Amino acid sequence: MPLAATGELVTAAAAARSAVAAFNVITLEHVEAVVAGAEAAGAPVVLQVSENAVKFRYGRVLPLARAAVAAAERARVPVALHLDHVQSDDLLRQARDAGFSSVMYDASRLPYAENLAATGAATDWAHAQGLWIEAELGEIGGKNGRPPLDAHAPGARTDPAEANAFVTDSGVDALAVAVGNTHAMTVRTAALDHDLIKRLAGALDVPLVLHGSSGVPDAELTAAVAGGIAKVNVGTALNIAMTGAIRDFLAGRPEAVDSRTYLGVGREAMVAEVRRLVALLGSGRPPATS
Repeated sequence: MPLAATGELVTAAAAARSAVAAFNVITLEHVEAVVAGAEAAGAPVVLQVSENAVKFRYGRVLPLARAAVAAAERARVPVALHLDHVQSDDLLRQARDAGFSSVMYDASRLPYAENLAATGAATDWAHAQGLWIEAELGEIGGKNGRPPLDAHAPGARTDPAEANAFVTDSGVDALAVAVGNTHAMTVRTAALDHDLIKRLAGALDVPLVLHGSSGVPDAELTAAVAGGIAKVNVGTALNIAMTGAIRDFLAGRPEAVDSRTYLGVGREAMVAEVRRLVALLGSGRPPATS
């Protein structure tokens, strides 16, 4: 089917009090696993390519983006393509021609006034190109090896009043919020501030996005969706599934050299995790086991 638009998927999820899952992809196996998992769950999904993934691919966005578009167009469920955590204006300006319908512009590392100015300029450009744009306010932490902030540190949480002003003045279409979540967690121990999520949802008229969801337990995720989160970003969980499956496969087969064997095992592990999370976020309850 035709490539879906991220904004339409997120808006529909918000209206249904559910969330659309958005998975960061690095390899073709990631792309195929996300599409297959979403098809198995019978629900839409967002494929995300981050600026870090582009750097890994020798700084070229098109090879992975074109693979993602081709996979999305052959999917049996709606699939959108999103450019994630963009700090480079040069990369931002490649988004539309590469097939992305949306961009997360990340100036959250900057002081508030600089974040607002940079995000506002990016939003003006993105909207002129027909792109839906997400930003971040507060410090989620854990990105690029940075440690998470202490829960009580200034700026560690998104303030509802400040968020309202930021969204109004920047014109963004969605906001990623800091509510106890952290990027790149390999254990699922994050405890979210659900009262803050509800206050943010009440203060804003744009969808809320949860980053760093790999470290959030299922019950916390479903509670966050019930509180107003409409897009849930997942990256590390797929890498854990893929790496663990490949490690186990090779440990028992030291003679293996055909990359299709272990990459196939890793891909299927990601399919299972995608299916599980897509069903969880769409229904508000864990999927039935087969």
